[in-house]
Amino acid sequence: MTASTFAQKGKTYTIHTDYGNIKVRLFEDTPLHAANFEKLVKEGYYNGTTFHRVIKQFMIQGGDPNTKDTAFTGQPGMGGPGYTLPAEIGSKHLHFKGALAAARQGDQVNPKKESSGSQFYIVQGAPVPEAQLDQMTQQLTNSQKQAFMRTFLDRPENQWIKTIDAQKLQKENPDSLKALDKKITAELDAAFAKEPAFKYSTADKEKYKTMGGTPHLDLQYTVFGEVVEGLDVVDKIALVETMPGDKPKINIRITITQD
Repeated sequence: MTASTFAQKGKTYTIHTDYGNIKVRLFEDTPLHAANFEKLVKEGYYNGTTFHRVIKQFMIQGGDPNTKDTAFTGQPGMGGPGYTLPAEIGSKHLHFKGALAAARQGDQVNPKKESSGSQFYIVQGAPVPEAQLDQMTQQLTNSQKQAFMRTFLDRPENQWIKTIDAQKLQKENPDSLKALDKKITAELDAAFAKEPAFKYSTADKEKYKTMGGTPHLDLQYTVFGEVVEGLDVVDKIALVETMPGDKPKINIRITITQD
């Protein structure tokens, strides 16, 4: 499966900041995230929040309702509306500069990669050499295989695998365990081979090399939109001075409106 460039349809929103405005377009093929963003914007949920996490040549992150409170002294990044969103991760939307994506908790506590109900980030990134993208392709393939393995084991016909007492079998009949492991691995490999393989297209590689981005996040987080105006504003915000925890020393408050 070859990754494509960003879509050209979808509703647009303007993120107003003291550094200028950032206009984003949401993707129509990430409907859960698009609908949730629209709902929160209409409620005024984001108004008065800040870009609470800023890392130069990486991304700027916002959407934590706790940051509305000027007296808030805790570590931002933990707040939200009290729910998460199912992942809408796909190879069509990559982490090029200007990608709008949903923040989330890490895989250890969030193996399904569900998105935060409100927090988002905009990629700044940096130019990426083609050799690095080739390495990323292999890493993404491995990540795809791990995710596929989880769904493979959850299939009704494969539930018996979870009932195997490997320690007991290893003690009683190690040769049988080896044979069983070989059989399961062969079945998994055969099933995974039928899945569409990920690779960066020539256009994707050129865009990463010239425009930049953060490809190590590809297929790990839901990208649900893109910046269509105001990349210079993203650059300005990414350069602000920060404190420990990547929190800007001066609050960068935002208001979001639908165009």
